[in-house]
Amino acid sequence: MVKEFKNKNYWALILGGSSGLGLATAKKLAAHGMNICIIHRNSRSQEIEITAEFDKIKAEGIQFISFNIDAINPEKRQKVINDLPQYLGEKGKIRTLVHSIAKGNLKPMIADNAPTLKNDDFNLTINAMAISLYDWTQAVFEVKLFAEDARIISFTSEGNAKAWKNYAAVSAAKVALEALTRNIALEFASYGIRANCIQAGVTDTASLQMIPGNEKIKKHTLVRNPFKRLTNPEDVANVVYLLSKDEASWINGSIIPVDGGEHIS
Repeated sequence: MVKEFKNKNYWALILGGSSGLGLATAKKLAAHGMNICIIHRNSRSQEIEITAEFDKIKAEGIQFISFNIDAINPEKRQKVINDLPQYLGEKGKIRTLVHSIAKGNLKPMIADNAPTLKNDDFNLTINAMAISLYDWTQAVFEVKLFAEDARIISFTSEGNAKAWKNYAAVSAAKVALEALTRNIALEFASYGIRANCIQAGVTDTASLQMIPGNEKIKKHTLVRNPFKRLTNPEDVANVVYLLSKDEASWINGSIIPVDGGEHIS
């Protein structure tokens, strides 16, 4: 395997990198020689499993650090930003910032015997799954930790345009995430920063499993997808890798479907 990022002092900062798309991305980039910093939030009961996954990343021979914190907390975020320079070293820079935070509310709008969505639910979800992208981008930018040619990548879904039950708050967050991505792509371009959003196909992650009716979503996807399978986290990680390469420097401000053509049918 070509390790094109090796010895370039490049780092990937992955928000939400202990499972799903974020973890798959960390493994892929590490395999190609990029140093990895993961921000995650997990309980002690998950520690053994997560440590085992992180050990696989370290085995690639790259530098690795992780912070088990709430990425949405401003004070925690600033503490990480303040500490990063000592880990990255004098020459280390963040080449790729990956936003994979899945912290949303899946309440229905109308229900007889269950809580329904309130204003606070929308605020929490949009802040966690959209605005935090800008918060981290701005924080890293202010301390000059981005590489001269940096890539910001986030994950959206087909729920950005389609209505799914119980998905209203997350759908609103995805639309906001895409809008922020376009504006970051525009306003940070003069500083060498590119921003793109990957629209992943239906992927059987822990986040999907939390959506009511997810089994029906998966069955429907197997019928409509041209390749008759779900998207794998590795499919998405492969595209993050491609977007991190030098050759992808002219891709900016795009929403890129990574779903095997699922969105066309």
